[in-house]
Amino acid sequence: MSSGISEVSMTSGISEVIVTADDPTWLADFTRTLVEERLCACAQHITPIRSVYRWEGDIQDATEVRVALHTRSQLVPQLIERIEREHPYEVPCVLAISIDDASPAYVEWVRTETGSGG
Repeated sequence: MSSGISEVSMTSGISEVIVTADDPTWLADFTRTLVEERLCACAQHITPIRSVYRWEGDIQDATEVRVALHTRSQLVPQLIERIEREHPYEVPCVLAISIDDASPAYVEWVRTETGSGG
């Protein structure tokens, strides 16, 4: 009995990279550049978010923005390096999550938009 999930989606080869920042304009401009350069297929912004964290011994409670970048897994190291180099934070939140199951059509779209279709 088929689960309805194709072999393509079970080995998608795509990832979601999550990034947070305190400046929505900077993050929107930065992620637009990443899409233009085909380092990611899309950037889904969530704003605002509330971040509570410890920094330099103090508890911080800050309003931030968050973006989920969809890209080919093989581009993740390049994307992380770029984010760390250009992000205004000393230690930016950058999380990469491998996507195991996804719509085959969406997987193909991400691959195409990041320069590796089919």
